Amino acid sequence: MATVVPTSEEDPALAVVRFTAELAWADAGPEVAEPHVTRLCLEAQECMVMGRWLDLASLMLTSADLVFSKVSDKDLECIFTVICNLVSKLENPDEELEVAKLISTKITQQPNDKPVMRLKILFNLYNLLEGPDSRFFVFMQALNLALNGKVTDPIIPSFKNIDSFLKEWNIGVKGQRNLFLTVANVLKENKSSAKDSFKFLTKYLATFSGEDSYSMSEAKEEAVRTVIEFVKAPDMFQCDLLDMPAVGQLEKDAKYALVYQLLKIFLTQQLDAYLEFQAANSTLLKSYGLVHEDCITKMRLMSLVDLGCNESGQIPYALVKDTLRINDDEVELWVVKAITAKLIDCKMDQMNQVVVVSRCTERIFGQHQWQSLRSKLDTWRGNVASLISTIKANKVVEEGSQAMQGMAIR
Repeated sequence: MATVVPTSEEDPALAVVRFTAELAWADAGPEVAEPHVTRLCLEAQECMVMGRWLDLASLMLTSADLVFSKVSDKDLECIFTVICNLVSKLENPDEELEVAKLISTKITQQPNDKPVMRLKILFNLYNLLEGPDSRFFVFMQALNLALNGKVTDPIIPSFKNIDSFLKEWNIGVKGQRNLFLTVANVLKENKSSAKDSFKFLTKYLATFSGEDSYSMSEAKEEAVRTVIEFVKAPDMFQCDLLDMPAVGQLEKDAKYALVYQLLKIFLTQQLDAYLEFQAANSTLLKSYGLVHEDCITKMRLMSLVDLGCNESGQIPYALVKDTLRINDDEVELWVVKAITAKLIDCKMDQMNQVVVVSRCTERIFGQHQWQSLRSKLDTWRGNVASLISTIKANKVVEEGSQAMQGMAIR
């Protein structure tokens, strides 16, 4: 198979045009092919002389689909490296964006054909770009390619840099929404940690603040999805969804009011409320893929946390048994489960049949929790100040005592 080998006699871009043209007309025979190849090379030379880089990129991409199907991965990467390098010739950000759009759109047209190679080409293009708008556009194209081509592993490591990307791109609210939602979808497709997907869904929902009802309705389906993901997740016990307007709109929605009620139960109530809800809405729960036994397990843990936060540092075994609806011999088992999940720090006083709680995780962290934290910090500050005063007073007494002893010796 022929390989693109640029020499000093021919510009790499022109070599690519010649190579792809010959490939496209290979079956027509030399008499038919040669005039077409020559014409395309002349057009490419004219574009280069005139600085019409967008037209040149378009010309080089004409046979892109054919190139993907007929050349080796090594040649393919070489060809697109030359094509992508056209952006380095552009000084105008708007022109760079147009060329980036042209190249990335062409690359993503067949996401199931060599998707990993296509993704690699997009990464290469991204790194060659200077403009933030161009970079954001290509990154979004890469996300969609990863999603549609089902090759999400290569792009997931970049998600840890999303915050720095946002500062660099300086995109508006709509761009942020598109980014957060697409990242969440990629993580879901990848079957990554539910926490990671949930994190970006909540970022998406958080962008809907103070919107009118029409704009807010755009987030309705994703708000429901986020609630269900939280309820399903066996290792998530805290969130701020109730404070989000995008979620709050569900409360009075004819279709989704019960979803909001379910979230409220998981974040503010105990097991008995869930069991009552399930008895009346079992079909609804099944329609969202929620498993009753899993929900009971999670609600038992959250109910135990609720007891730890509301009682005066001590929870009677009997209260745990009644609240969690378990047997006497299961009380300590569930306390251990809560400790393992890092929901509470406590000791079990078997003699007095009480759980002595030193710390518990709040299911929601709103105004009340902030006030409670402030009160604890004030108390802690007062205790520290009192301790410092005591130490200083003891030091003065000690120094005075030592001085008296010195005088007596003399």
